[in-house]
Amino acid sequence: MPVQLNSSSGDEGDEARIEIIPLIDIMFFLLAAFMLVSLSMTQLHRVPIDLPEASTGVPDSKTPPFQIAIDSNGVTTWDAEIVTLSEITARLKAAAKPDESRVLIAADADARHKQVLGVLNAVREAGINIVSFESKNPNP
Repeated sequence: MPVQLNSSSGDEGDEARIEIIPLIDIMFFLLAAFMLVSLSMTQLHRVPIDLPEASTGVPDSKTPPFQIAIDSNGVTTWDAEIVTLSEITARLKAAAKPDESRVLIAADADARHKQVLGVLNAVREAGINIVSFESKNPNP
């Protein structure tokens, strides 16, 4: 029963109460709105990987235009799309300028050395010599 504003001393059993169902509806709406906004703000361009730590790494303020990721199973991805080494070379030859382009290789800490070197060789076959390896800083 909603809140009554008139003062009647005869109705002692009626109490003022707050309806919580509309409040719950509003809270669910706000929760959904915040979730959608936060999901739209994140950029998922690659598979999640566990980067190794490098204490001597130098932070780079420029984001390279070409980012290649290698997960712990050795799967190589380019913008969240699985690619082979020959596809990497072909894409870079088609889209990159050999002396100006930069490539960022992000390899999982458990990735095999053979896969990382394979990607590095594929990038160098495309004529790109500016290659960076992504790592995380052990002292954030």
